[in-house]
Amino acid sequence: MNDIRRSILWVVFGLSMVLIWDKWQIHNGHKPTFFPGSATVTSPATPAGKAPAAAADASLPAAAGQPGVTASGETPAGAPSAVAQRVEVSTDVLKLVFNTEGGSVIGAQLFKHAEATGSSKDQQKQPFTLLTQDANRTYVAQTGLIGGTFPTHKTAMTLVPGNTTLAEGQNELQVRFESAEVGGVKLVKTYTLTRGRYDIGVQHEVVNNSGQPVNPQLYLQLVRDGNKLSSETPFYSTFTGPAVYTEAQKYQKIEFADIEKNKASFEKTATNGYVAMVQHYFASAWLLADGVARDNFARRIDNNLYAVGAITTLPAVAPGQSQSVQSRLFIGPQEEKVLELITPGLELVKDYGWLTILAKPLYWLLEKIHGFVANWGWSIVLLVVLIKAAFYWLNASAYRSMAKMKKINPRIMEMRERLKGNPQQMQQEMMKMYREEKVNPLGGCFPILIQIPVFIALYWVLLSSVEMRNAPWMAWITDLSSPDPFYILPLVMAVTTMIQTALNPLPPDPLQAKLMWMMPLMFSVMFFFFPAGLVLYWITNNVLTIAQQSFINKRLGVPLKFNLPKFK
Repeated sequence: MNDIRRSILWVVFGLSMVLIWDKWQIHNGHKPTFFPGSATVTSPATPAGKAPAAAADASLPAAAGQPGVTASGETPAGAPSAVAQRVEVSTDVLKLVFNTEGGSVIGAQLFKHAEATGSSKDQQKQPFTLLTQDANRTYVAQTGLIGGTFPTHKTAMTLVPGNTTLAEGQNELQVRFESAEVGGVKLVKTYTLTRGRYDIGVQHEVVNNSGQPVNPQLYLQLVRDGNKLSSETPFYSTFTGPAVYTEAQKYQKIEFADIEKNKASFEKTATNGYVAMVQHYFASAWLLADGVARDNFARRIDNNLYAVGAITTLPAVAPGQSQSVQSRLFIGPQEEKVLELITPGLELVKDYGWLTILAKPLYWLLEKIHGFVANWGWSIVLLVVLIKAAFYWLNASAYRSMAKMKKINPRIMEMRERLKGNPQQMQQEMMKMYREEKVNPLGGCFPILIQIPVFIALYWVLLSSVEMRNAPWMAWITDLSSPDPFYILPLVMAVTTMIQTALNPLPPDPLQAKLMWMMPLMFSVMFFFFPAGLVLYWITNNVLTIAQQSFINKRLGVPLKFNLPKFK
């Protein structure tokens, strides 16, 4: 039975290695090996790379950088060519940069979020740049018309004179772009920015000044390069890339590598949802009103340049008439409560993975605690205390079993050495000892296994929450989303992990005993590169575990002994 218990612990360790390997694969641009469902959601719809049936004439992109309008039936390429004129527009939370070529958004800075994390005060004075277009990066939001010779995101547009800064006491700011007529059709884009909001109203008005009816299609797309974020490390990774949400298929992530290989799967046609471009802590998204039929697409535009978007067909516009389509563009942080208010499902860009059902209530509780203590570091500590309190009696059962195992462990090791030539008698003697001492070898495993999903969910909450970004705890910890600059927390974590290991019974098998002491050291090395908030959570859990386990060991008369194995 003791061997069974060890086997279960090895299964847990193996599962941890599997999860770490999957994250390593994703970090290096490959699909997950063991849990592919966490990267994409398959759909029996049209193969990636081909346009949906309703927009089949939009499947061929124009050449990147081609000036003027695209040929009839082509989806425009991604990055605009030469910048015609930059227009800067500011609110209290956003600074947007528009290009009069197509009236596209080619820059976005977030005033309430610093450009860099860490302890550099100079860097923290600079607002965070999400959308940009320069020699190194491309991340822009574009719209236009297809289905004929119509204005696209590469058509020259004129800014209608007006304010470009949200004045004090003003709640809304409108920015209006008008295109020249292309084939007798004019496109008017009106952006409505609201104080304190990251979602922007975007109205597209199609004015038909030609002598015949037109049936244009409106496309909304986000274009981004496939470069990884500079903040990513080999030890943990977060998703960067396109995403599509529909009520039928829910949240569907799309890997850049799958787009490149024409293997991306997602729901192509819908009447609800959104398309988004996601990265750690931040996202952008195009949203059409519910009930508006649209065809979603994700495609490669150029070398290391990708687009995700939606196409919707407008009603026929008669000569001399106009037709408007309302949409919204979100550019901002992944603040869960804010995202929930914008549209259903948008909060899922803050990706908790397969443990969302556990992670969301944990985040809710963490936020409530923060409302009282006003410090995210202490909020993490108190949340772990509450979780450990909730599992107190379950843990107590596990620790009592482990304490009893540790108490009789010297006798078991002596017996295994004495009867190593007679495995059958050894097993019988071991079972007899368990019965006499009323020890269940599995008693310490199952209570701990039950809690593993909760603590993995909490891990993802802390890793995904933008609130941790540049949030101080105390003293030298000025940013919970960055590694401890002096490595003090990782060292404390390593020490507490070793103490916790000493409280557990030493495996009779010499190899297992050595690994039991080596694994915590190896595991601790990874935490030198983890965000301070995650290390703080782990330290708190370790300290509470040591306190409870030491108390139970003392009550059962089991002394604290560092039974180090012999390393030869």
